[in-house]
Amino acid sequence: MMLSSPAVTSSSRPAFAGLAAALVAATVLSGCVVAPPPRPRTVVVEPPPARAVMVEPAPVVVVAPTAPPAPYVETITVAPSPVHVWVGGFWEWGGGRYVWRPGHWTTPPRPGAVWVPHHWEPGPGGWHMRPGHWAPR
Repeated sequence: MMLSSPAVTSSSRPAFAGLAAALVAATVLSGCVVAPPPRPRTVVVEPPPARAVMVEPAPVVVVAPTAPPAPYVETITVAPSPVHVWVGGFWEWGGGRYVWRPGHWTTPPRPGAVWVPHHWEPGPGGWHMRPGHWAPR
């Protein structure tokens, strides 16, 4: 007994040829697909909540060749409010001479802070000014 293959008729050839062409085109084009580059991920890092920190600037070393004059006697007026603090005047060295800087009222940078006044100390090379600053109580 002999098996016979199905006969291809002339009417099925155009359909078979079209199907074969479609398969070949799909195979060829499937290798030509260009995928878009991956999108970079955006990571958002939020800073920690801000908090106030008091940072005192580094003091500038001022040396004068002679002792400062006696301080002026200042008239301290009435405080503008109960939280204001008097910052007394002081002698400042500059331009080869002492200059008086008068006192004034100001508010502390934080509750409980106290003002440590400017002062002059004898030291190597002359008189050294120690600038005033806020300190914890």
